[in-house]
Amino acid sequence: MKKRKICVILTTRGNYAKMKGVMNEINRSDDLELQLILAGGAILDRYGLAGESLVRDRYHVDRVIHFVVEGENLVAMAKSAGLGVIEFSSAFENLKPDVVIVIADRFECLAIAMAAVYMNIPIAHVEGGEISGSVDESVRHSISKLSHLHFPANQEAADRLIRMGEDPARVFSVGCTSLDVLAENNLNNLQPVIDLQGKSGVGPVIDLHKEYLLVIQHPVTTEYDDNLKHITQTIEAIRELKMNTIWIWPNIDAGSDSVSKGIRVFREKYQPDYVHFFKSLPIEYYAPLLNNAACLVGNSSSGIRESAFLGVPTVNIGTRQSGRQRGRNVVDVDYDKDEIVAAIKRQLAHGHYKPDLLYGDGKSCSKIVDILKKIEFKIQKQISY
Repeated sequence: MKKRKICVILTTRGNYAKMKGVMNEINRSDDLELQLILAGGAILDRYGLAGESLVRDRYHVDRVIHFVVEGENLVAMAKSAGLGVIEFSSAFENLKPDVVIVIADRFECLAIAMAAVYMNIPIAHVEGGEISGSVDESVRHSISKLSHLHFPANQEAADRLIRMGEDPARVFSVGCTSLDVLAENNLNNLQPVIDLQGKSGVGPVIDLHKEYLLVIQHPVTTEYDDNLKHITQTIEAIRELKMNTIWIWPNIDAGSDSVSKGIRVFREKYQPDYVHFFKSLPIEYYAPLLNNAACLVGNSSSGIRESAFLGVPTVNIGTRQSGRQRGRNVVDVDYDKDEIVAAIKRQLAHGHYKPDLLYGDGKSCSKIVDILKKIEFKIQKQISY
């Protein structure tokens, strides 16, 4: 019997964390064949070369695609998405996948979905149906309307997809796939991250056996002109606290240049002896780092998803995660230094929270693969109401 070819496209470090468990399950299946494409920020050095993790884990990479236009501004993002449609359609023509998995809400993921749907290739969408800030909100729902199969991360998102007119028989609330990786890792072993500081990133080696902060703040594309001002408020909060801190560089979205500029000025002007900066971290390093952090600060979805699962206190800054369902571990603040400092102190005083299964139980990937094996696809979609 012919294997069903499942194409996974990784464009960021976060994509790999979300898809590693799914890829492993596909490789173990007698009914499915994994096709893997690396593209975008996953193959760029300034975003940490997430593709190196794949080489280490020994996946076969079928295609490497460059589509990112330099600039990290709104025009560059739009042009990158357009180039992405061209490049992904060429890859699909060559690989002829039976299903393309599209992940969440990034701008290039809409390009992937466009290329697939115009080529009559079924789309399975992971993490649809959620509310969030930035342009991600619009992109996520647009992908959902192009997709033929849905794997939302919780029931609220599943219900929203059905209200959007998606066929209930093709909406499966499976949970967040990145939690599977957390569930499988030794989350108490910080030694690899301690050792990595001497080989990667910049800044002093932080003693992770003492209380530390983890900071991740990405640009907000719909607040493009304000990103430098916003990151400056976070920097001033960290300067005031002077706690041991691991800071991970922002992603590739428009406005990243402004956020990066703020961080560079902070590092060069003040040379903080309490902060170590990483471009990126593989999930195997990031998972224990997150699990043992006294508080996660910034606007990463990790503060909403993985942190809830682990009970890590989170200070969520600004609008990037607006409207997204969150657990008790999250304190929301504006782009204001004093609010950020006060919220961090509040979370430090509280300590870790009870784990929350709002986004799943760490057993999502096998559910997805079981469905991919059996479900029949019909290219023609029709709204269900």
